[in-house]
Amino acid sequence: MNALKRSMGPGEPDAATALEAEVDEAIALCGGDVRAALRATLIANAYLEREVERMTEAISAGFARGRMRGHRSE
Repeated sequence: MNALKRSMGPGEPDAATALEAEVDEAIALCGGDVRAALRATLIANAYLEREVERMTEAISAGFARGRMRGHRSE
């Protein structure tokens, strides 16, 4: 059983269908080139990871109140 099916609860059978539609759309946007679609996805993911890191660093220690992973109170 894949992770998507395990994460879906009762009443969410359309989640897999929606995901497949998004995959098809990404491939279509890349002219049917699956490798180009994967490349674009990996680039977008790397960008978003950098944004999360940047935003995490920008949050003040007082605002986070020590709840951020890897945050050390001084």
